[in-house]
Amino acid sequence: MRLTWIQPEDLVGHELRQAEQDGRDVSAIADRWHAAGGHDAPPRAGASPEPAEPDLRALADDLLAELDTIPSPLHEPTALPEIIAACPDWPAAAPATVKEDRVYGAWLGRAAGCVLGKPVEKIPREGIREIAEATGNWPIRGWFTAKGLPREIADRWPWNRRSAVNSLAENLDGTPEDDDLNFPMLALALLERHGPHFTTDEVAQAWLDELPAGRVFTAERVAYRNLLLGVEPPRTATYRNPFREWIGAQIRTDVYGWVNPGDPAAAAAMAHRDACLSHTANGVYGAMFAAAMCATALVADSVDEVLRAGRAVLPEGSRMACAVDEAVASARAEPDLDRLLDGLHERHAGLHWVHSVNNAALVAAALAHGDGDFTRSIAAAVAGGWDTDSDGATVGSIAGALGGAPGLPEAWTAPLRDRMTSSLTGFDGVRISELAERTTALANLGAEAL
Repeated sequence: MRLTWIQPEDLVGHELRQAEQDGRDVSAIADRWHAAGGHDAPPRAGASPEPAEPDLRALADDLLAELDTIPSPLHEPTALPEIIAACPDWPAAAPATVKEDRVYGAWLGRAAGCVLGKPVEKIPREGIREIAEATGNWPIRGWFTAKGLPREIADRWPWNRRSAVNSLAENLDGTPEDDDLNFPMLALALLERHGPHFTTDEVAQAWLDELPAGRVFTAERVAYRNLLLGVEPPRTATYRNPFREWIGAQIRTDVYGWVNPGDPAAAAAMAHRDACLSHTANGVYGAMFAAAMCATALVADSVDEVLRAGRAVLPEGSRMACAVDEAVASARAEPDLDRLLDGLHERHAGLHWVHSVNNAALVAAALAHGDGDFTRSIAAAVAGGWDTDSDGATVGSIAGALGGAPGLPEAWTAPLRDRMTSSLTGFDGVRISELAERTTALANLGAEAL
């Protein structure tokens, strides 16, 4: 058995790459690692093909401990007071009641965008386009299908193995399970159980109670391992966790926006408490960015309002703030999607396909490009070819909230059958409309209390 995302010999390469991105000089450590036969980080996978010999694994342990002691020179804080101080336009609270049809649209949109991206997760842009063109679905305007797909293209770009069986047009019957949907449902349960002042420790306990370790990945799997080792939050996010700035926290926080309609600051604060279990700096900012946009999308009239709210919770000068600014400006200036995506990939060529910075930039660009049109928005997110199901989910959530459930095309909602599949206790088979009811009740309860 080969355990992914947690073996020391696999983490070293990822930590060396993380160090390069956050300005730490680790060249001497890299030289020692390579001289001993250590490998760089796998470009897409979570583990190298073979486990390391005992001596190399022991060296990896030592080097990870050494790498942990080298601070980044960048001013990208993780503590919430420091983040707020670095945000000159931190949003003022304007809580509001919300209509259930907009919350329902957000849940439906998240599910649809996620499922659209599932079968092509891990397939690069050129493969996604080739599949779509070969099946008459380019520009993307409907579910992916294997019908009519030439064998040579299918062999060259194989579907995501776990997703093709339940997320293609010909086999989609209800919403299949996905971590991008389990985490929002877990957040809903957390809020129902503990209320809006939940703690990071309570998030950790919810994970241990509800999430099998094999159903979490990258930073979440490392944080889970750390909890089992007795490491307590927030150190769970930093202890031998080179994935702490990847996208994982961003996929968990939409619900914190939906229960705070019109209050992106409160949504971002909730997202921060959740994200700090497994992430730091830009990994945390991605979670706050998504939550703030989701809070605003329920009451806004335009994508511009949503993007401004998300940008307001990103520290000035951070890599994510710069990436989002560039992405939105590019989308406004370049109507051609291919050229827009070309620019994003050129600017972020050194980042892993599930890093938070490039994916947040793609989310922003897709929203600006789609300008409220649901199909155009989620199609742009998935065509981007990075974390297709996660970005499709976040963009779908926001576009769905802006239009509300009645504004979503039936072609995207009908095959979901208004139900979720989940391994979370009490959620398997739950109606999406019920999730919207429960979320709306929490949102309006909070508004009435103020």
